[in-house]
Amino acid sequence: MKNLSVTTFIHILFSVAIIILVATFTLFHYWDKDRQKINEFKRYQLISITFLSKLQLYPSEEELAKLYEELHVKPLPPQQEAQLKKKIIEEGETIFRGGSQQLGQVRVFDVEGERYIYVQRMSYNLMLKDDEPENFFFEIAVSLGIVLTVLLLLLYIMVLRKLYPLKKLHRQIQRFAQGDMNVEITYEHDDEIGRIAKSFDEAIKHINHLSTSKNLFMRNLMHELKTPITKGRIVVEMLDDEATKKVLIRAFERMNELISELAEIERVTTQSFEPNFEYVMLSELVEQSKDLLMSDDSCVSIEIEEIALTTDKKLMALVLKNLLDNGMKYGKDKCVTLRTKHGMIEIVSKGEPLEHPLSYYTEPFSQAEKRSAGFGLGLYIVDTILKKIGYRLGYRHEEGENIFMLVPDKQG
Repeated sequence: MKNLSVTTFIHILFSVAIIILVATFTLFHYWDKDRQKINEFKRYQLISITFLSKLQLYPSEEELAKLYEELHVKPLPPQQEAQLKKKIIEEGETIFRGGSQQLGQVRVFDVEGERYIYVQRMSYNLMLKDDEPENFFFEIAVSLGIVLTVLLLLLYIMVLRKLYPLKKLHRQIQRFAQGDMNVEITYEHDDEIGRIAKSFDEAIKHINHLSTSKNLFMRNLMHELKTPITKGRIVVEMLDDEATKKVLIRAFERMNELISELAEIERVTTQSFEPNFEYVMLSELVEQSKDLLMSDDSCVSIEIEEIALTTDKKLMALVLKNLLDNGMKYGKDKCVTLRTKHGMIEIVSKGEPLEHPLSYYTEPFSQAEKRSAGFGLGLYIVDTILKKIGYRLGYRHEEGENIFMLVPDKQG
């Protein structure tokens, strides 16, 4: 029930209500039929006893007329009595029989929905028509049931129509979640759903404003940093002190790396970003990642099986580059091994186990104190890219080695 949608719950609720209503009136129908039969039997029994007892006294016409009125019966017209009497006795269905041979007999016939009462006592042979006023109690109850059912159906339709905007709102929210930042959420009425739609529309506009401001800030920052870095690098090349020159060049290279990482973060984390999947060999990715590393690869050991991957070539090379770079920076011997094992790509370096869970290091600008040499963006970029291309980042420590694994989602 917890995961049941509101619409489905309403369908079930109104279906159960209608079933209960129909079942109630069905039971009422059968109960009313039984009640009518019992009342009918009691009435004809009363008519039988009353007529047979009264006829013993040879009542006058006035007394008979009064009796007819009290019991709601009327004699047949003389011109019809003989003709109908034979038809009634021959074709009519007997539904009640009362009296005895000594007192006389009373029979009630049903002919085409009409009730006729035949009273036979001594010299009396009366053919009477049942003139009981028709009871519309059942018809009223049925009409009320139909009205209630129609009202229930109308209420059901009104509730569904009231909830229909939620489906539209859900579709618009899904569009926004899928990267359509320009979606506009509208709702005509000022009810609870309307207020939710309005609040969400305001939230989207605020998010778009923040995203635009962030992108503008990032681009301006990178643009403003490029110029002094370039000028500083040119000046450094003119220095004669090689030791100082080397330190400054490395500092400028790290600043360039930071700008590149920030640019990659901006590109990869946008909602509209889509990877460019292609068929590529792992060895080709390794070579490209080594080119991006821009450092001495003598401490990079490659132990891979030649396998083919369907992935974004540029992004996967960047992932391998960042993991290799981390291994070289923070490994005990500053060396790293890239290998394949059980269908996974592993980057191995010697060192103590991580002090925090892996999720700590995949947050931007999060790092342990011993990792102060970096900017804390490497694993964040790696984790973000892997989610985009259908992998996840795994980690384990065994036999004094830190092992980072690229695990396909289908295996994870």
